[in-house]
Amino acid sequence: MLYEYLCCSKLAMTCVLAVIVYGYGLSDIHASGMNGEDVACFDRASQPVTAVVDTHVHFRPFGGPPLPFGEVIEYLERTGVRFVNAYGIGQMLPVTSGCTYYLDCIGTPVTPTLKNDFANAMSYLAEGTGSVRVTLSMTFPDLARPETVLAGMRLLDREFPGLFKWMGEVNLVKQALSGNGREPVPLEKIRGWAQFMAELRSRDMPIAIHSDLGNDEEPTRYLAWIQELLQRYPDNRIIWMHLGLSRELADISPDAHITILKSLLDQYPKFMVDISWRVLEDNIFSDPAKRAYYVPFLNVYSDRVLPGTDFVASSNKNFDVYKEELEATSRIIGYLDDTAFRNIALGENYFRLLNLDEQAPLVCSQD
Repeated sequence: MLYEYLCCSKLAMTCVLAVIVYGYGLSDIHASGMNGEDVACFDRASQPVTAVVDTHVHFRPFGGPPLPFGEVIEYLERTGVRFVNAYGIGQMLPVTSGCTYYLDCIGTPVTPTLKNDFANAMSYLAEGTGSVRVTLSMTFPDLARPETVLAGMRLLDREFPGLFKWMGEVNLVKQALSGNGREPVPLEKIRGWAQFMAELRSRDMPIAIHSDLGNDEEPTRYLAWIQELLQRYPDNRIIWMHLGLSRELADISPDAHITILKSLLDQYPKFMVDISWRVLEDNIFSDPAKRAYYVPFLNVYSDRVLPGTDFVASSNKNFDVYKEELEATSRIIGYLDDTAFRNIALGENYFRLLNLDEQAPLVCSQD
C-alpha cells in the first residue's frame, strides 16, 4: 500500500492521508483517538510490515545490462514502497567483461566511474518516477583519491542541477572486492577528505558508507576506519551501511557488536546506521538467540536507523526477487515496537534526515 502524506502537524499530532491502493482497501487505515482528536493511523495488525521506504536500491548493476529504470519503479509501486534512494554502482566491471556480478569474475578489476550516476539521472528525467519519490545519489567517489571527488560533484551539478541529494553507497572497506583489485582505502587517506566532506556539510547531504567492521577471523579488524572517519568529520551526516557487517563477518558476538554500535551512536549524534542487505536477516536476525540482542537495541536507537533492500537491478532479476528481498530485509522490523516501526518502516527517520515535507502516520493503538 502506498501513502500520500498530505497534511501533517507535529504540534497537533494529526495526519490526513490519501491512500493509493495496491491490493488493500481503505478500511485498512483506521481512526485512533489521541487527546480527543481523530488521527489516521497505520494498523500493524492488518497491514503489511514491509517498509514503505527503501533507502538502498542499486538501479544499475556492476556489469552487463540493467533492468529498465521504469521497471524498477514498478517493482517499488507494486510492493508499496513510496520513497527510494536511487544508487548506481560506483565501481564497475569493464564493459568487455561479460559479467553482471564481480564475484563471478574474480581477477577482473572494478574501477570507479561516473557512468551510472549519469545513467540514473537521465533515466529519471526521461522516464519519470510514477508515484514513487526518488532521491538520486552520487555513487562515483573514489575514496582513495579524494582530490577527484569535488570535481565529480561539480560535473553532476552542471549536467543535472539540483537533482542529487545523497552520496553513496561508497566503499571505504569492502573485503569482497579484494579479488577485483579494490583494497581497503588506506586509513591515512581519510584525512584528505576534508574538502568534499565540507561541501557535503554545506549542502546538508548525507553520505552512506560501506565499511566492513572485520571478518570472522578478526571481527574488529577495520573498526579503526569508521572510528577515524567519525572523529575527523563528526558534523557530517554519515550512514554506516549494513551495521558494518558483511558475508565476511557473519559470526560476531551480538553483545560485542552492539557495544560498538552504541558507543559510536552515543558519541556522534549525526551518525546513523542502515539495516539493508539480506545478509543481516540470513546470518543474524533470523536466529532467535541473536535477534533477542538486536531488537532491544533497535528499539532504543530507532531514530538512528534506516531500512533498505540493497537490491541490485541486473537484468537477470525480476519482481519476485525484489519482493523477496524487501520482505527479508523488513522482517526484523516486525519485531520492533510501534515507535521504532514508525521511525524505520514508515519513513520518519528518512523524512527528517532529508528535510522532506512528509510525516509518517502514527501507529494505531492495539488496546
